Parts: sequence; C-alpha cells; structure tokens
Amino acid sequence: MTETRLLLCTDLDRTLIPNGTQAEHPEARKRFSQFCRHHDLTLVYVTGRDQVLVKQAIKNYQLPTPDFAITDVGSKIYKITDQQWSPWENWDNEIEPDWNGFSHQQIKTLLSDINSIKLQELSKQNTHKLSYYLPISLDHKLVITQIQEKLQQKGIAASLIWSIDEPKSIGLLDVLPQNATKLHAIKFLQLELGYQHDEVIFAGDSGNDLPVLDSDVRSVLVANASQEIKQAALDLAQRNHCSHALYIASNDESNNGNYAAGILQGINHYAADFYSRNQ
Repeated sequence: MTETRLLLCTDLDRTLIPNGTQAEHPEARKRFSQFCRHHDLTLVYVTGRDQVLVKQAIKNYQLPTPDFAITDVGSKIYKITDQQWSPWENWDNEIEPDWNGFSHQQIKTLLSDINSIKLQELSKQNTHKLSYYLPISLDHKLVITQIQEKLQQKGIAASLIWSIDEPKSIGLLDVLPQNATKLHAIKFLQLELGYQHDEVIFAGDSGNDLPVLDSDVRSVLVANASQEIKQAALDLAQRNHCSHALYIASNDESNNGNYAAGILQGINHYAADFYSRNQ
C-alpha cells in the first residue's frame, strides 16, 4: 500500500533529542522539522517527560510542535492546537478502571511501608502515575514483585516501568494503570484518529520502548541505541513473531543513523513513497 498519510510517533530523549553520547548528524533535526510540516503527517511525542519538560525540550532543541503528546510514560495524552495543550479525557477514561477506584493518595499510602523506594518530586506525579527512586544496587525485580503483590491484593491492575537515570546513577520506577503504557496509548490514538495499521510508525531507543519495538507496530530503533537494547529488541521481536515490524537504523561513515537521522531512515524504509514525496 502507498501511504497517503502518516501517524509518526517518536520518543524524545536520545531518540529525537541528541542528548546521548553519540554524534548527531548536523542536518538531521532541521530535515526532520521540515519533513513534519507536511499536512498529511500527524506528529506525536511519546515520552516519560511531563508536559513542562516536553515544552522545554521543544524550545531548547528547536523541535517541531507535535499534534499530540503521550507524556508521563503513557499516563497522559495531550492534544495540541494553536499552542494550547489540552488533556485528552478519552484517555483518562480509558485507563481509570485499572486502579479499581483507588486514588493516587490511597495507592501511595498502600506502598508507604516499602522502605527501598522513595517518592520522586511532586512534579513527577500525576493522577495516574506514582514515580519512585530506587537504588540501582538493589534487586529491582524483587521490589517490583513486592509492589505487585500489594496492589493485586486490592484488585489494582498496574503496570510497573523500570528504567535508569544514567547521569544520576539512580533507578526510576513508575507505577501506572495497567493500560497506561506507550504501546496501548499509541494504539488507542491510532484507533481514535482512524489511522490504519500501515499508516503508523514509532521510533525509540531504550528499554522502556521495548514493548512498542517488539509489537506489530512498525518501529524504528535509532542507531545510537545500546548494543544490549538492539539485541534485546531483535530477540523479543523474533519471539513475538514481529521481526517484520522492527527496523534498526544503520550508522556508518556515509550514513549517520543516530537520533533524528535514524528516524528519517526508518520512515524511508517503511514508507519510501511518502518519504520521497515530502522531501
């Protein structure tokens, strides 16, 4: 099928934003911004950042303003119209039942006796997201199991997302409604906006992108991703019979596939006609 429109969903940090250790192609972000101006392209940022930090990134890195933003690790969706960010109530209604009537405060109280976790700053919390710090020296899998058992006893269906803040060398643990994931949010947005399966592309770089990278959503893993993530993505995609929906951008002397360059490379791989028409 020849794509006539595109729902482009991309992670920010170390995917579109060049804040990793590898070099960025000097023209990549400019080319990405120009490409995203096409009226048949809907741009979605999919990120662990909150609304304030997404806006800060757009300003600091001269990024195009998206049409939608899936923020806070999938617990919020905003529609952006004329620079106005409006929370999408449809998404709140979709994920609300997972917490079985329990509020943010009640779940915080329920987990308050787990000494190994420490609440992150107030700005990192929202109605459907509790965020904690956890020392990377601890067995995070054991802690996650302990939290899950407490939640399940109350009938709370939760998704626990573990990641690492590498510059600060600290573990990050997000407690979300079970359906408040990047993958579910992307598929929900696709359905709500009426996009077909072959009109959607996702780009990511890290462990918390793996659920999307290893799904049937056409995905791009940028070249600057770690070798461990690349191998994990390949293994999981094969196990899930979704290898056809995973593209790993290449990075050599003639073709820098890092960050925005890798996203564009992946779009060209999946939607060459759409890509060539909009260059």
